[in-house]
Amino acid sequence: MITKTAGRIAAKLAIVAATLLPLQQAQACTSFLLKSVDGGYTYGRTLEFGLPLQSQLIVVPRQFALTGTGPDGKAGTGLPWTVKYGAVGANAFGLPVLVDGMNEAGLVGGMLYLPGLALYQDVPAAEARTSIAAHELLTYLLTSFATVAEVKAGLPKIKVNRAILAQLKMATPMHITLHDAGGASLVIEYTGGVLHMHDNPTTILTNAPTFDWHVTSLSNYLGLSPFNPDPVKIGALTLSPPSTGAGAAGMPGDMSSPSRFIRAFLYWRAAPEQKTSAETVDIAFHILNNFDIPPGIIRTSADAAAGGGVSAIETTEWTSVADLKTKRYYLRTYGNSQTRVLDLAKANFDAKEVKSFSIDGPPAFIDVLK
Repeated sequence: MITKTAGRIAAKLAIVAATLLPLQQAQACTSFLLKSVDGGYTYGRTLEFGLPLQSQLIVVPRQFALTGTGPDGKAGTGLPWTVKYGAVGANAFGLPVLVDGMNEAGLVGGMLYLPGLALYQDVPAAEARTSIAAHELLTYLLTSFATVAEVKAGLPKIKVNRAILAQLKMATPMHITLHDAGGASLVIEYTGGVLHMHDNPTTILTNAPTFDWHVTSLSNYLGLSPFNPDPVKIGALTLSPPSTGAGAAGMPGDMSSPSRFIRAFLYWRAAPEQKTSAETVDIAFHILNNFDIPPGIIRTSADAAAGGGVSAIETTEWTSVADLKTKRYYLRTYGNSQTRVLDLAKANFDAKEVKSFSIDGPPAFIDVLK
């Protein structure tokens, strides 16, 4: 039996889809997973939007009843499910839908935009109760499964429908990156009406094109290295690198998704393994700083397809890092680089409602002369 609370949640999920999805088209996200010597893993990603996302940190408790959106676009007409694993993460517009997050079993992941390519399954009305809308997929995964292997076995048993939202007139085009506490990584994409699950040994994901395209693109950059090239002798002439960092000469430096994938791959390969996953959190944040988008460098216009039909200046709204071993979820915002943390060991996963925490507030400074 679906509770009244579940009905309210379903209605809110429909609202967030109508509000959130147009904004996601101006998105330039970058994500990866780092390993530490102690066998732990640390996930990191940036979240970019052209307009304010108004995110909060939220805690989704166990045994909480949820109902998906059906193919008719109506809240509460899709798949009913009960939260098996408590989850935390970042929501959108103060609503109980996870854009990014981690569950108590150490499964972590996020939604990244895939415009022009994502096409979900054709679900007839008679099968509505076996389906959810695209914007509900990450919430479903993080509250239902503990590992990537479980996701690969369980996700094909439900469907992600093509629910059309009147305000958007389209389903949410996105793909999802997932990682578990054992280090397995997965990319989930729906293209051509078919579910595709790609094992991801690179652990990297950005935005469009599809994951297999990005992997092929890597072949063009195999010469990139954290080490300087050896000097070259031409007769009596010796040519040497003018400075350190010359091994990365030719690495694309623009903010496009294909270029960010290449840069993230080099940073990922070059990152030195730390003794613990807790120490790796700092490295993850420093790598993500290289993908921080300051105001003004990416601008979208209302008549450009890549901007989602909005005129905006795109910036990095927040950056998240998750320690899959210690089960701690960290977040920094554009307006305040002070790190917020949600410790899953302290989260009340036996609560009866979704709990939210504001991430707003002025930047914090230390007055060293005080």
